[in-house]
Order: sequence, then C-alpha cells, then structure tokens
Amino acid sequence: MEEIVNKVAQSGLITLDLEDYYPQEEIVEFDMKEHLFMEMILKEKDFRAKLQSWDWEQYRNKIVAITCSVDAVIPFWGYMLVMTYLEPVATFAGFGTKAALHHTQFMKKLGEIDVNEYADQRIVIKGCGDKGAGEAAYVEITRLLRPVVKSMMYGEPCSTVPIYKKK
Repeated sequence: MEEIVNKVAQSGLITLDLEDYYPQEEIVEFDMKEHLFMEMILKEKDFRAKLQSWDWEQYRNKIVAITCSVDAVIPFWGYMLVMTYLEPVATFAGFGTKAALHHTQFMKKLGEIDVNEYADQRIVIKGCGDKGAGEAAYVEITRLLRPVVKSMMYGEPCSTVPIYKKK
C-alpha cells in the first residue's frame, strides 16, 4: 500500500486568515442627540452638565462610535468635548457609525501585520470564513503584502486562484 503524501503541507504555502485580525471588542454608540436640548440644539451650559453627570464607565474597554442620529447642527468643539470623556475609558472612540469604526479597527489591525515575516514567501489569503472580512480587507492585505511576497493566492491551499507572482 502506498503512503499518502500531503502535498499541501510540503508545498511551503503560508495561509493567512484575515478573520484572525477581525476586531473582537464590542462596538457601541454614543448618540449626541441624547445630550441636546429638545434633541436638536446644543446649549453649552446644559451640554456640559449632561456630560459631567453621564456614566462614562459604560464605555470602558469598548470601541465607541460617536454619532448624531438627528439632523442637528453641532459645533466641532461638542464632539471634541465628548472625546475628552471617552478617551480615558474606551479602547477606541471616533466619529462615525458602528460599521465605519469596525472598518477602521479592522484596517488598523491589518496594518499592524509585520509584512517582513512574509518576505519571499508563498502566501494563500484564506477565502472562506464565518465573519466575512469584506472587500476592503482583501484589498488592504494585497496592498500590504504584494511588495514583499514571492507569490500570493486566494482561496484554500488545495484550491487557489493566483493573484500575484514576483518575476
């Protein structure tokens, strides 16, 4: 009986799963609307008082999306003031929707990859997953790795689509 040889294991391919870089922290929203007079107008004295009495601990170790769900004119300093309260407790806070902040954090984690680990290597960017990395993540990993890798493929080691090969 012939020995079964795992050619994929011997190929020297390195599989990179983008979902390993998927943000795990909870993302919550801070809606400016709740702190406005009649949910429309920022009155400085009242706004400051509401922020001072707000329970900021609810945002500890979370990603916070600062947003306003109503069509209100809020001066830039209003958002800045909110950030002074969030910065000490939140993992990260920024302006935008939950989806926008998730995207920002995902791109940040991808940007922290030490691309030198993949220099002159044959890389397979895993194509399937439960969380759905999305187009932006695949574009970003290609931008990061293309200058250093020997080759890049998409899919699974047993069935790949060639993306790039150094000449």
